[in-house]
Parts: sequence; structure tokens; C-alpha cells
Amino acid sequence: MISSRNVVEGVSRAPHRAMYKAMGLNDEDLAKHMIGVSHAGNEATPCNIHLPSLAKEAKRGVSDAGATPREFGTIAVSDGIAMGHEGMKSSLISREIIADSIELMVRAHQYDAVVGLAGCDKSLPGTMMAMARLNVPSVFVYGGTIMPGILDGRELTVVDVYEAVGAYNAGNLSLESLKNIEDTACPSAGSCGGMFTANTMASISEAIGLALPGSASPPAEDPRREKIVYESGVACVKLLNSGIRPSDILTFEAFENAITILNALGGSTNGILHLLALAGEANIKLDYGDFERIRKKTPHIADMKPGGNYVMNSLDKIGGIPLVMKSLLNHGLLHGDCLTATTGTISDNLKDMGSVSPQQKIIRMPNAPLHPQGTANILWGSLAPEGAVIKTAGVQMTNFTGKAKVFDREETAFESASKGDISEGDVVVIRYEGPKGGPGMREMLSTTAALVGQGLGKHVAMVTDGRFSGGTRGFMVGHVAP
Repeated sequence: MISSRNVVEGVSRAPHRAMYKAMGLNDEDLAKHMIGVSHAGNEATPCNIHLPSLAKEAKRGVSDAGATPREFGTIAVSDGIAMGHEGMKSSLISREIIADSIELMVRAHQYDAVVGLAGCDKSLPGTMMAMARLNVPSVFVYGGTIMPGILDGRELTVVDVYEAVGAYNAGNLSLESLKNIEDTACPSAGSCGGMFTANTMASISEAIGLALPGSASPPAEDPRREKIVYESGVACVKLLNSGIRPSDILTFEAFENAITILNALGGSTNGILHLLALAGEANIKLDYGDFERIRKKTPHIADMKPGGNYVMNSLDKIGGIPLVMKSLLNHGLLHGDCLTATTGTISDNLKDMGSVSPQQKIIRMPNAPLHPQGTANILWGSLAPEGAVIKTAGVQMTNFTGKAKVFDREETAFESASKGDISEGDVVVIRYEGPKGGPGMREMLSTTAALVGQGLGKHVAMVTDGRFSGGTRGFMVGHVAP
């Protein structure tokens, strides 16, 4: 059993204690539980650049709650910067390396519990997977979303820059306008602002119970973010003292709650593969059939980018993920008895949450939704006998017939799109981009955004064994298997 007592107690551990004392700890510190505080902070991405400073607040919370924090780092790949070239082959595998590295640090040093901070896409599921695998008391905490850029009264995200490249290549946007969008879209630290992959997984972390209520939506540079991280440190010690582990939280019903929130928000298709991976670590049997069963009974109620009109900061202003969850709970769409990181249940956490205001336009009532069924669709057919996925948020078409234009790698598809060789009615097929064929199952945002930017988003389709960014919109079918 993992325990810091294995490292610091007894005469034989005098050398171990000596090394801790070299770092400023004393006997009183070593007599307390030791809590690992992991973060994926680096200068590779704005999503994670602020995490080292936030980790200080987590450590303060742990200390104030009576335990000894030990900070350590893990890696994070910037999906936005790795996009559209060979670097994207490193993205998905980084999830496993993040999980492995956190596991190794905790096992090596026998930390009693973990507070895990994450920001960019793969660092969220990677951190949660490590928590499930280790099964020591754990609290996940998100670094927060970026604020939207504002240009001519319009809210921008990095996806708007990708789409602007397509508009420029099509002759529909000047170089000066493209530069203005580039210079404006990303004004601060934090993860990409729409209901893209990071915000999808942050929302899921609340719904599944690993994160504190209300922790997903406040922006990265909002003063509340430090308070949330501090409280997460306190909560981790409380979980440890209560003996509550991830295996008590990550039940099958908790995964059903996560799938419900994924569909209600119009979240990223990456949420599907990350939930499957997390379920595997938690020894929960979950498959495509479960996703479809829950999708069909879950209304799509959040008008969030990229398929809708609003960013995470807008949702935060009206109540964030707890508001969405309370509405779903009131309509019998969530399991309210699931245990969470607060040591209370979903119902306990939401009991004082207000109702959706009819004055706002971001969240619809479940009985008057944007779409009667959820948006994370699983497809099967002759091209995908083992399944494929499509996100239908913002997609008007339910059928598409066209001429296939087949590419064997993303770069050639993007080059063709940039030259204007893709026309209305075409079906762009990008093959050999799967987990093995790529290898790495790259995301196709550069190509999908180029098509949308050219005005083809509603007039072409794409089919690939690769993945899509959470920022992708349109008739785009991915994860084709085998």
C-alpha cells in the first residue's frame, strides 16, 4: 500500500529523512501525511504557463489542512502549437506519459494523496488517469480558461485564427485583417476558450466527481482561481482523512454523469476517447453502446463554441457547470447520489444552486433544448465496422452524399484545401492517420478550419481515422475503426 510512512519512519529511513531536511523540512513536517502536488506547467503553451504559481496555492491549502505538500512537474504538449505538422503525432501519446510520470513520482516517493493541476488538452485526462490508476485520495483542479480576444465587438478564440487562415487563402480576408485576428485572439494565460477539449474535460472533471464544484469555468487569471486551487488542497487532505479514494468516486454511474455532461454541453469528441481511457484505469467497463444509450436521452442545452455562440467565460458568468448540472439533475438526467471530491454527493453539492434564468441565452432548459438528443454521436457502417464519431453541435446536415477526395496524410489534404482544390459536395477522406497508421492519431484542425474559413464548412464532409480538435465544427467524422 502506498504510504509516506514507508519512506520516513524507522532507523533505516534516516538517510531519507536527511534528504528531506536538505529541502527545508523538519521532523514535524515529516510526521505529517505527504501530499503530492503535480502540475504540467511550462512555457510551451499559454494553457499551462501559470500552473507553477497556482501550485503554490494548492501547497498552501495542503499545509493549512495539516499535511506536508511536495510539488513536482510533468510534461504537457501544446495541441495548438503542435497542430498541422509532425508534432501532432506527439500529442495523444503525451497523455499516457503524463499519467505514467505522475504514477511513477507518487509510487517512488510514496505520497499519501495527490492534488493534480492541468491546463492543456492531454494534461487533463492524463492527470485523472494517474489518479484512477494510483487510487490514492486525489483532487483534480483545472488551470482555467483563457479570456476571449475582442476585435470589433466580436469574441475570438484561437480557432478563429485557424479559420482566418482559410479565409485568407480563399481570398476572402486581407493579410492585415488576419494579422489583427492573430494579435487579438489569445490575450492571456489559460486554455482555449470555447467548449473545446480542455474545457470539455474540465467540465467532465466536475461531473465525474474528481474536481470541486464550480472549479471548471472561472478563467485562468480570475482571482477566484487561486481560491479554487487553495480549496482543492484543503479538500485533498479531507479526502485522505476520510479514507475516500478515486475508486469510491469513479463508479459506472459517475461515468454516466460524465457522458451526460459531454452531450449536454456539445463537448469535444476527444471526450469520448479520454473517458474510455479513464474508465480503463478505473476498471469500469464502458463502451460505445453506453455512449449512444446516454446520448439519446440527453438533450443538448448549451450554446457553446465551436458549434454555438458562447465561450467558457460567458458560461461562468451565469453559474458555470454547477448550473448546467443542477438543471440536468432536476430533470432526472444525473445520478445525484454519486460521491465527489467534497466528500459529499452530487445532490449535496448542488442543493443551494439556483435555477437557469430565462433572461440568459447560453443554457436552455432540458425540456426546450437546442437539440433533443446529445451531440457526441457514435456511427457504425461499412466504412467503420468498429465505430466512428461525429460531433453534431452546430451541424445542420444529417445526411451527406458526395465525391470522395482521398489523401494519405493530413499535410496533403491541407495543401489541397489551401489551393482551393476542395469544392462544394466533396468528401475529404484522410486515411493512415490512426493510432497505428499515423502513428499518433493526429487532430485535423488545420484542415477542417481551412475549409470552414473558405466558407465550405456547410458544404463539404470529412472522414478520417484520425482525431479532431475540440475546436472543429462541421460534418466531420473521425476515429474511424479499423
